[in-house]
Amino acid sequence: MSNQPNEDGKYESSFTTDSIPQLEQPRMYRVILHNDHYTTMDFVVTVLIKVFHRSAAEATKIMIDVHKRGKGLCGVYTFDIALTKVAQVDKMAKESEFPLKCSYEPA
Repeated sequence: MSNQPNEDGKYESSFTTDSIPQLEQPRMYRVILHNDHYTTMDFVVTVLIKVFHRSAAEATKIMIDVHKRGKGLCGVYTFDIALTKVAQVDKMAKESEFPLKCSYEPA
């Protein structure tokens, strides 16, 4: 590469698109609520609406999955967001004195 223009008066560039690194998609994680015998169903629905921005109908369906199957899928997120959602649920549960457990796992 030179700083001098060629005979057409244009500058040459050695930049090629082959040298641009390809970005990978971030790994995704499932956020899961786990059933217990103390947390109220209303509280679980409230958590799903506030933390996971679910509609009341979606939140109720997930709450029923948690109640009947022992766990329910809240959403799939990148690692940082999944970790934040788990921390928000843990904080809400602790403040309300419920033992609600929330976890994440690779999707």
